[in-house]
Amino acid sequence: MKTRIALSCLTLVTAIANLDAADTPRIYENKLTPIKRPRPLLADHPEWVEPIREKNRWESPAIVNDQDADLHVRAWRWSYNARGIIETPNHLRANQTAIVMVHPWGIDDGQGWDTPEPAGVADFCTPEKNHLAAKHTRGVIDPFHKSLRGKVGAILYSLPGECDPIRRKMYRSFMHNPDPAERKQGAEELDAKLRGFNYRGEPLVTSLTLSSDKPVVDYFKQFPGLDAYRYNNPGFWQLPIPVTRDVTVHPDDVVVYDGEGYDKLKAFLQQQGIRHVLLTGYATDMCYARTCAGYENLSKDFNTFLVGDATLATFPAHVTPKFATSAHIAFASLNQFVTQISWIKYEPKRK
Repeated sequence: MKTRIALSCLTLVTAIANLDAADTPRIYENKLTPIKRPRPLLADHPEWVEPIREKNRWESPAIVNDQDADLHVRAWRWSYNARGIIETPNHLRANQTAIVMVHPWGIDDGQGWDTPEPAGVADFCTPEKNHLAAKHTRGVIDPFHKSLRGKVGAILYSLPGECDPIRRKMYRSFMHNPDPAERKQGAEELDAKLRGFNYRGEPLVTSLTLSSDKPVVDYFKQFPGLDAYRYNNPGFWQLPIPVTRDVTVHPDDVVVYDGEGYDKLKAFLQQQGIRHVLLTGYATDMCYARTCAGYENLSKDFNTFLVGDATLATFPAHVTPKFATSAHIAFASLNQFVTQISWIKYEPKRK
């Protein structure tokens, strides 16, 4: 008995020592080594993201260097003071890593939540642009998620609103994991709810009242470039927005609701032992940055890596998102690390 107690105490002391060692700050040598003949960044999917061709590039030592790492994530950031791009290898534990996909809205995808006609807007703001984003989800994001499913600690999706009764039955949430019967019932209720809505909104305004002094001011006040309410029909934004059909949702995946707030998301991830986040989703210039699961929140508490070719920015006045996405990712890189799918390698440790 005494031997067993002694061994238990020794195990506890060792665990505490290991925890202390993990929490002990280390001195990081911010050594910048020039990269000769660097290749363009984010060049694997040039139809979606304009490659970044900056030639002034440096490499620095690993920032994240977990013991028993099996997920290797090379990443880069921009520094005006270093006058170039800094790249760094990172070595993560996959089981302490989550993939978070921001706002994969199921709009114009056959589930029943459709862009209101003739002038309504949602997501990328026209049906044609929504279909284009869906192609990106199917061809880029979904295969990436599948490649790491069962390896990373969690996969989550964020949606607007709160955990309403219909979506509670369809998706796992912080507090509930529905069984197959609930999911079937929820899908039927969602179909009835979405298809029962009138997706016919107001037509464009046909006349404006402009002053002689400030006609431009008056014009844009009455006819802004984006009015997401007037032309959508009342009640449109209160409908339960589903996860898009273009991404594969596993029963154990978790849906996060913006209305529940970041603190609940943070607590959930920490309870799952998550320390690292690979961020995918939409829209790079808005939701991806500033909603509940956006990088402005997550990067305060988790080692966050923006997967630069697994996101798209909104692209007004363009037929392609690649320029807007590249510009917004580059701006985010001032204070965020950016990676790309081909730089994320899972290599299980040999026993």
